[in-house]
Amino acid sequence: MGQLLLNKVQKFYGDFEVLKGVQLEVKNGEFVVFVGPSGCGKSTLLRMIAGLDATSAGDIVIDGLRVNDLPPVKRGIAMVFQSYALYPHMSVFENIAFPLRVEKMEEEKLKAKVEHAARILHLDQRLQQKPGMLSGGQRQRVAIGRAIVREPKIFLFDEPLSNLDAALRADMRIELAKLHRQLKATMIYVTHDQVEAMTMADRIVVLNAGEIAQTGAPLELYHKPANIFVAGFIGNPKMNFLSVKCVGVTSDGVTVDYKGQQVTIPVTPRETAVGKTLTLGVRPEHIQLGSGDISFTVVPTVIERLGAQTVAYAALDGEGENFCAMLPGSIGIRPEQPLAAGINRVDCHLFDENGIAFERHVELTDIDVSLLNATPAA
Repeated sequence: MGQLLLNKVQKFYGDFEVLKGVQLEVKNGEFVVFVGPSGCGKSTLLRMIAGLDATSAGDIVIDGLRVNDLPPVKRGIAMVFQSYALYPHMSVFENIAFPLRVEKMEEEKLKAKVEHAARILHLDQRLQQKPGMLSGGQRQRVAIGRAIVREPKIFLFDEPLSNLDAALRADMRIELAKLHRQLKATMIYVTHDQVEAMTMADRIVVLNAGEIAQTGAPLELYHKPANIFVAGFIGNPKMNFLSVKCVGVTSDGVTVDYKGQQVTIPVTPRETAVGKTLTLGVRPEHIQLGSGDISFTVVPTVIERLGAQTVAYAALDGEGENFCAMLPGSIGIRPEQPLAAGINRVDCHLFDENGIAFERHVELTDIDVSLLNATPAA
């Protein structure tokens, strides 16, 4: 089992409150990712779960046992660090075996466990080599192997891929996802990279200034962010925001005015919004050339050609110079060339004067996993 409960967990450094009553439950076998900007408290929270930092208030409960006062070795967790933390004078075998030797495990059983972990991580041909002879990705797998042999209830990962280049990070994301499916273990993963979060997590926990801003499945956070912070943090490039005025509400949604253009956004209406200045959000991938339910002219200032997509950063009258559109890679646009563009109302998000999202009328349907597991016809 690997269930975790954080019950109103707080952390103070002097008078500064780093974590503000975090409440979270992680189910057995889940892959949960903590994301958020630098200083939001995600690594501190992970270290508190591990027992490396003490809690100031609240309870940390693993499989029904309060572990606040237990040392790390007694908590049934294993942590993989950003820096690998390998012993350079030891072989791969001895690095993986180290926690078992500390436990004084008999040699035959120790050898079997190390070799099993090495096979899972494709390190069985590297067991006699030293860490200095390995690539960054291989060294990280050694660190993961050292965690696997302990058979922990919960794996903790603290930005384990941040020292790798882009290609290795992509490969290791795949390896970690495979490892999670194979071990069926509870994993908690800290990263500042939302691509890692979106591609690996069963559930994402977005932290902001020591508080949970939203928790949910990756696509839930993408399509239905709870507030402006989550909307701007999840998605790359980040969401565009426009200032609009609410001119009415109907059963179909909230009608807003953007520079004389009125459109009804399909969200759950609130009578109290009428007459107020709201924020309309639209993702760069939902900007289209030509017209839309709301139309405007943009002037590209910086163009990034990525192959499949072209990302254009543009000036939009009254909205600054970082309005962003993600367009087809084959599109022929040039800097300083005005472009007619538009957005459709079904792609819009709407936030009130406090930054809280209006509920969107979007249905999120899970993929039928039976189709993925179906045997191809002969």
